[in-house]
Amino acid sequence: MTISRHLIELSQILEAAGIDDPLREASSLLGFAINKDKTFIFAHPEYELTEIEAALFRTSVQRRAGREPFHYIVGRKEFFGLDFEVTPDVLIPRPETEMLVQHSIEILSEIEDPVFCEVGVGSGCIAISMLHVVQTASAVGLEISEGAIAVAKRNAERNDVANRLNLCHSNVYSALKKERFDLIVSNPPYVPAADIAGLQPEVRDFEPHGALTDGTEGLLIIETIVERSPEFLQSGCFLIMEIGIRQADNVKRLFDPSIWQAVEILPDFQSIPRMVRARLR
Repeated sequence: MTISRHLIELSQILEAAGIDDPLREASSLLGFAINKDKTFIFAHPEYELTEIEAALFRTSVQRRAGREPFHYIVGRKEFFGLDFEVTPDVLIPRPETEMLVQHSIEILSEIEDPVFCEVGVGSGCIAISMLHVVQTASAVGLEISEGAIAVAKRNAERNDVANRLNLCHSNVYSALKKERFDLIVSNPPYVPAADIAGLQPEVRDFEPHGALTDGTEGLLIIETIVERSPEFLQSGCFLIMEIGIRQADNVKRLFDPSIWQAVEILPDFQSIPRMVRARLR
């Protein structure tokens, strides 16, 4: 069967499942199945799929119709111009998190041979992107999930920064002793537990809940990071974190003004309050 016939038939499956823009999703899954880009797909509608390609395409569409995220099916996601492996052990990188990376890079660029720490490294997309840009930097990545650490390790190797990223199994800061960093960055689990049921099925049913929520109102781990970061930051250096919608005021109140200065809430590219940045006195 040709590309055009497959696309017509299988995009209808996605449409029936309520997937937005089913033809676009089907085209992307077809490209994955035949290892070709979209230019090839639309330029060669007469291309006959092999049995193996057709089977992979159909299986992929069936998985997507079950609301499994596209990026888990294909096993990769681009972030900050780099290619990352993603599995159900890690969150799929979000575009808005690129702003967290950009702000962090701006801080590191002012420091000679900076050393930073990421709390909750997940896929490694944040730390690895920062290391890729700031070639003189090195980092410690803390992560409670062994599965996520394995993914982050492979991503560090894939993007040629493994020699500058030390990955540690850690519950927040439990693996650290007397280290001091020039920056601490984190995208912690901040979704209130009560909001999980209302999330899109792709998120609610497939992404790791431990990376989404702390099981309470979404401030528990954020509060721990704020309280303990002064133990591990150099004087005058920054903590920067991604936070949830409607959390800005509550998060700002966690910063003791006798310990922290220049506490700012930063917007994402949609002008939504998305990050907090604070400087240790």
